[in-house]
Amino acid sequence: MSSVSLRALNRATLARQLLLERAKIAAVKAVEQLGGMQAQLARPPYIGLWSRVADFEREQLTKAAMKRQLVRATTMRGTLHLLSAKDYVAWRSTFQPMFDRVTLDNAAEKMANIDIQRLVADARRFFPCTFDTLRKQLVELHPGWDDRAMGLIVRMYLPLVQVPSADMPWGWHGTADFEVAETWLGKPVTKAAALSALAQRFLAAFGPATAADFQTWSGLTGGKEIFEKLRPKLNTFRDPKGRELFDLPKAPRPREETNAPVRFLPDYDNLLLAHADRSRVIPDEYRGRITPSKNLRVLPVFLVDGFVAGTWDVEAKKGTATLLLHPFAPVPKLYKREVEEEADRLIRFIEEGAERVSVRWQ
Repeated sequence: MSSVSLRALNRATLARQLLLERAKIAAVKAVEQLGGMQAQLARPPYIGLWSRVADFEREQLTKAAMKRQLVRATTMRGTLHLLSAKDYVAWRSTFQPMFDRVTLDNAAEKMANIDIQRLVADARRFFPCTFDTLRKQLVELHPGWDDRAMGLIVRMYLPLVQVPSADMPWGWHGTADFEVAETWLGKPVTKAAALSALAQRFLAAFGPATAADFQTWSGLTGGKEIFEKLRPKLNTFRDPKGRELFDLPKAPRPREETNAPVRFLPDYDNLLLAHADRSRVIPDEYRGRITPSKNLRVLPVFLVDGFVAGTWDVEAKKGTATLLLHPFAPVPKLYKREVEEEADRLIRFIEEGAERVSVRWQ
């Protein structure tokens, strides 16, 4: 079994995440290649695609969502993701065991007296609506049942998508309505994809990877058994820490000397979340600095030579917008101008209506 260096592992992952070169690809195909995009907030997928897709414009994502080709829905890890409608229909039921576990972990005592089938059937008729509205309606129907537990059960047991809006800068209102997925898409969302197929899609987007990495990305259990069944179809490697990595035979694995351009990633980008060991993109000494608070927020970052080198944010007021750079260590002179130029392009994309834009190191 051959070994793979940390830099080679980094370059392979960046290649699959379209971060070595912006791809000339449609937004829907890009989202599929990426294995979905975390969409806990509405804006990050737009920034994530801007960093990965050549000549990307906001309207490309919004139009695909309005045409129901892309959906924002609860999937991996029980969080909101942006997926193609095709992948959502194929994958959603595959995640149900994880949704069951999330529900029990968070509301076991409060749901003891709740009839789940009855609750889901009752909730169905109130959509489209927000979850605040839904909980109020359900409390009127079932005053003895806990409102938060009811909301969680409906979110985890009833396939739902969040309704986009063409007039919003980032595609969705902050409190957008949810709709029953089969109503929105016009087709049932019941057939579960094989776990082996899901694991192979994970490798296409994030490999080479361990079984534990697959579990971290998906929220599912049983990764070791899934990869053991797939072993005859996969290549295997050892990472620098001696762990066994699995990969698709024909997946890209660039040379470790391959140039990695400066790239900016949004909050919660899956590149930062999809592996149990994130050292392939985040130096260990910086890991705590991208998740600085207990609310599980993952800060937006920029990559230098393929690895996380700092965080960034935007300061906007009175027609002026500034992208603030927070490097974790002095950025080598070789890369500093490239960081500034990419940051300038990004702030113009984010704050397209600003009269004046700038970039400032902090």
